[in-house]
Parts: sequence; C-alpha cells; structure tokens
Amino acid sequence: MINQVYVNKALELLKKPIETRVEVTQTVEIEQIDGKVEIKPAADYRSLNLKKGNKVCLDFGNHQVGYINMKLGYKGSHPDAPVLLKLHFAENPIELFEDPEEYHGWVCSSWIEYEQIHVDVVPSELKLPRRYAFRYLQIEVIDISSKFDLCIEDVICTAVSGADDNKLIPFNTENKQDKRLDEIACRTLHNCMQVVFEDGPKRDRRLWIGDLRIQALTNYMTYQNNDMVLACIYLLAGLTQEDGRVGACLFLNPEPEVDDTQMYDYSLFFVNILWDYYENTGDIETLKELWPTALRQIELAKENLNRDMIVEDSEELGWCFLDWNLNLNKQAGAQGVLLYATSAAIKISQALDDVMNEESLAAFYCEIRDAANDKLWDKELKCYVSGKNKQVSMASQVWMILGEAITGEDAYKLLKRVKENPQAQGMVTPYMYHNYVDAFIKAGSIGVALEELREYWGAMADLGADTFWELYNPANPYESPYGGTIVNSYCHAWSCAPAYFLRKYS
Repeated sequence: MINQVYVNKALELLKKPIETRVEVTQTVEIEQIDGKVEIKPAADYRSLNLKKGNKVCLDFGNHQVGYINMKLGYKGSHPDAPVLLKLHFAENPIELFEDPEEYHGWVCSSWIEYEQIHVDVVPSELKLPRRYAFRYLQIEVIDISSKFDLCIEDVICTAVSGADDNKLIPFNTENKQDKRLDEIACRTLHNCMQVVFEDGPKRDRRLWIGDLRIQALTNYMTYQNNDMVLACIYLLAGLTQEDGRVGACLFLNPEPEVDDTQMYDYSLFFVNILWDYYENTGDIETLKELWPTALRQIELAKENLNRDMIVEDSEELGWCFLDWNLNLNKQAGAQGVLLYATSAAIKISQALDDVMNEESLAAFYCEIRDAANDKLWDKELKCYVSGKNKQVSMASQVWMILGEAITGEDAYKLLKRVKENPQAQGMVTPYMYHNYVDAFIKAGSIGVALEELREYWGAMADLGADTFWELYNPANPYESPYGGTIVNSYCHAWSCAPAYFLRKYS
C-alpha cells in the first residue's frame, strides 16, 4: 500500500550526498603468506610503465564510498590497439585473493566489485559510472599492444556521504582504544549514510529496517542528521505491504518501492524506531501521525501466536532474522522481540494519552510475558529454550532480557550462565552483539557491557578494520553465510554500535 502523503514528506527531506575529493594515499604491494595478508609500500603508481600482466594496487588510506576517475597516458609508439584492464576494488585486502570466477554462493555475484574494461583511446580520461565501496583498487593490464606502455597519471575518488563531518559531535575520552573504536564506528556510519541510511554501501545499498534501528540510535549521538531518520521512517510507513505490514527493506530507484521480503522481527522494529525518534527529538506530531502504522505492526504480530500466547516455531513463523547463525531457532527470540516492541508501543500510547490502547497493550504485554516465563523457561537449565527441540541460544536470552521478561540481577546471571554453556548457540554478527551489549546494560551491568564491546569490536580493529564488518565470528573471522567472503560487506550499518554505546555509557 502506498501512502503518497508520507512518501512525499520523506522525499522533501532527502538531500544529495556531500562530495569530497580523495586522492591515493600510497601505492602498495599486498601479499598473502600462510593465510595472512601483508601490506608494504611500493613505487608510486605515477612512475610506472605498465605492460601486459602488470598489476598496481592503490591505497586510498581509509574506507571510501564513491566514484573513480582515472587519467591514462602512454609511453612509446602511438597506441595501435585498445587497452584491456581488470579493476578489482576491495574493502578488505583479503578480497584481492579471491577469484570472482570461483564464487558460487547464493547472493548474486553481480555485487562483486570487479570490472573488465576496454579503453579504446589513450591518452584519455576514464570515468567509471558505478559507485564503489573500497579502500584498495588493484589495476591489472590484461592485454596491451607491445608497441606502447600504459601510464596511469592520476586516480581520484569522488567520495560521497549524507553525513557532514563538520557536524560530528566530538567524543572526548582519554581511553585510546575507545577513541579508535569510536572513529571506526563513525566512519562506518558515515559511509552507510547516503541519500538514506543504507545497510551497506557495497551490498545491498538500500534501507533495511533492522540496520536503521541501530543507525538512528548512533546518529543521535554523532551526526544528528535527524531529517534523514525522519525521511526513512516516513518511507517505511508510506510504502507498506498490502496488509499494512512494514517491509523489511525498500528501494529508492527508479521509484521508491517496498521489497516483498517479510521479516517478523524487522516489521516490529518500526515501533521501536518511532519511539526512539520521539525520545531524541520530541516530535509529537510525527509520533501521532505514524502511531496507527506502529500499532498495526503489533496487531499483525499477534497473528503468529499459538493458543499458549507463544510465537509459532520457526517452521511456521516464516523469516525472523535475529542473527546469521544458520542453526538458530527463532521462536524464543521472536517472543522477546514482540515484548520489546510492545513495551515501546505502551510508551507511545502513554505519550499520546491514548488510554484505551495503553490499557489493552499493557494487558497483552503481561499475557505474552507470563506465557514466555511459563512455556519457554527451562527450570533445570535455568534459561529460556526455543522450539520443539528446546534449543539454548544466546539470542533467546538477549531478546527476553530486552523484552523485560527477566530483569536486574537475574538477567545478568542468565547472560553469564549461557555464555559459559558450551552447548548454547552463539552469535556471529555485530548486529546480534549490539543487542547482547544492550542486554547487559538493561540488566544494570554497564561495565561488563562495555568490556564485551571492547573485546568484540576491538578484535576487528586489531585485524585492520577501517570500518566495522557485516559479519565477525571470533571463532572464524572470515566466515560467510553467503557461500564466499568476497560478497561479505566490510562496512555495514548494524556494526556502528561502539559510537552509540561508548558515547552514551562510558
């Protein structure tokens, strides 16, 4: 369903990204030795005469999102044939050692930032039409006439972002690790802020609601581009699916359109995003206008409850994301998300003096909370279990805590107990770790929460991250749910948590 009034409000708020000229920082050689990538300086690319088979790797100094312009010249005889170039962009240098031809995963290979280009006329200026997300650009001469050499005279990136670094709120701390983590997190958010908040500038380049929840929270503590948050909220409310469900993601081009993907947890997060926006802006008019959309998400979620007031098991529920752990049962986690969203809905009804909905939501919340503690709590294991096989996972505990089915010291002990359970399903994404850190805070253990954050995101920083990744499993750092790490996103919105938590709680 399209609410054109909402869509028009969103479009009026959207702005063109800011452009910044970025030059190559250095030319480098990158080698992989025993699985470890080593980077060392090399001769400046402008001084090289390139023949068939030669490669040159350019380092732009930090993660960039933008457009490439190359000025090409030659040495020797007048060019008598086109130059065939292979361009390989990489957010993480490990991508340069993966052959795109060998990728056979389930995510479309067209996302791989890899081009073969014929240059018919040299000297010339080559402007690549696509936008890329990268730090490194490897240029290889696949073929060239033997009568001349190729000279790369200049390479410029026109970087783009909807974030204005002049408006970034300073983070004052004496803790060097916290400072570094905040810088990387802000860069992550910066490069994911384009016309709207994108999930990742490499892949998928669109507005996903699960990422938006975390991006918006971080934005309030950093860039405060609240117009972009508001535009995204109105787009989601104005482009719902036929039953009024907020879609998991939406596209801007060629026209704004909701995707057909449905995700149980993502639709519910619209309620929390709206409440968070109001808490940070005091915009009561928007809260009032979009309250029916938020309330509709709770109503739709009720359809997935069984007679015991428990969310249906994973097989009947459909897609509920929670994490990229492919073995994760989602039932208990989904129950926790429903509690989390319903709690926010109660707060909205209170802010709007909507007494009737406040009373009915409060009664509903108590019913599903009590059902969770009655049907999903295992007295012997002393934790929440999920699905017919009574799976134990960290995700289930985290969402029950965020939904306040369990609170305080009991919640803290639950997290520690399941962390020490070797049979429990673990977490593999910064997205889930964000919620894990938040659960410790909810349990009143801010110090432990920040130590968990420093350990997890600090490990990515130690691996050389310029921006934080879509997926990081400490037990398998280059894991991929897609069938190949070459399509992993190494700058991903849901991983910008350090800038939020460190600024708010440290």
